[in-house]
Amino acid sequence: MAGAIAPGREVAGRPHTLIALSFARIRNLKSGTRMDFTAPSQIVGYVAFALGIFAFAQRIDWRLKFLVASECVAYTLHFYLLGNNAAAVSAALSAMRTFTSLKTRSPWVAGFFLALNLVLGVAVATSWTAVFPIMAGLSGTVAVFLLRGIGMRLGLMCATLCWLTNNILSGSIGGTMLESSIAVVNATTMLRLWRAGRLR
Repeated sequence: MAGAIAPGREVAGRPHTLIALSFARIRNLKSGTRMDFTAPSQIVGYVAFALGIFAFAQRIDWRLKFLVASECVAYTLHFYLLGNNAAAVSAALSAMRTFTSLKTRSPWVAGFFLALNLVLGVAVATSWTAVFPIMAGLSGTVAVFLLRGIGMRLGLMCATLCWLTNNILSGSIGGTMLESSIAVVNATTMLRLWRAGRLR
């Protein structure tokens, strides 16, 4: 075929062509797996699902934070593979800020992550739907740094609802299952904590 690239010759002699082909394969992977239940992107979403359910069943704050941070690491890869860069950036920042909140509750550190989440989220946004992962990151940051107990879980519930909306719009199967289930598990855990507080 005229114009075809001879294997092992022109591609090898043109590194930029090889790079272009590699990025094309990544784009194909992203575009072809959005609603495929067994695609790599969705499998990573299922991992995030398991971590999230286990996290919000915890009554101890530090365990909740550690598992939420681990969930966000899986979320980052999941949304990158789905092609949702704003959500991937927000999830990566959420992982960083939640791991950091295990060491400090400084309002200054919280302010840094709030500003970083807003700036980077707006910078990578490609549509109006980016507002949902950005708002999820902001409310989650306030929750893990400045709140405790039921208050922290209420803040994380706001983040959950934002992520749920984002996941539905992104075509994230595992993510939609995750946030729907997290909302129920988190509400149940808050009720258990409230009842335990009344009995003291």
